[in-house]
Amino acid sequence: MTVLASPLESIESAVIWLLVGFSVVTWGLALVKGVQFVRLKNQDKRFHKKFWAASSLDSAAELSQSQPGAAARVAQAGYAAIAVGEPGQAADLSQAINHQDRLERALRQQIVRERRSLETGLAVVASIGSTSPFIGLFGTVWGIMEALKGISAAGSASLETVAGPIGAALVATGVGIAVAVPAVLVYNYFLRRLKLTAADLDDFAHDFYSLAQKSAFRVLVHPALNKAAAVAGQPVKEAS
Repeated sequence: MTVLASPLESIESAVIWLLVGFSVVTWGLALVKGVQFVRLKNQDKRFHKKFWAASSLDSAAELSQSQPGAAARVAQAGYAAIAVGEPGQAADLSQAINHQDRLERALRQQIVRERRSLETGLAVVASIGSTSPFIGLFGTVWGIMEALKGISAAGSASLETVAGPIGAALVATGVGIAVAVPAVLVYNYFLRRLKLTAADLDDFAHDFYSLAQKSAFRVLVHPALNKAAAVAGQPVKEAS
């Protein structure tokens, strides 16, 4: 009996512990992403409330610098793209670029950055969800092979001899499925949250663009925008 159990237990234990590790990673990422999305939603909600309560696009400039959140960072990118100096102030080459094009590009690139931040970890969960059943199946197949070898060596094919080792080998498949199902559900849930957040950012960027259009894509540099305006004057790389 020991000859049958030893090789089976070694393979089964390795596979099951690997799947348990995958499960811990899945639930850990689910917790982290849940906190991230909840915090982001609250931050954006507060920013939208304050932003739309401002009297003008110029007066909301300082607000975008002091508030956290994805929407605030999109607004920061927008302000940096269309910021101009005081009348009579010496202009540099950055002021000669079409501000309309700069704004559109800056908003698009910032939304891409926010999406990349929110997507962090989702690929890992998707991989766990798609590979766990196959890893469990591998453990089962290998376990059955080892069990059959042991049964053959023992020279007994009774139900009592076969059922125990093969039944234990099937546990790996069950564990693989148990790990995969939550991973797939977690991935689909946060993928939907990601799409909703990206859609909200797209809507806000469109509204910001419309407000900037009314001011001829020019916003007077506010002290809080000095740093952002300096960044905007640097060459901006296209998002891949």
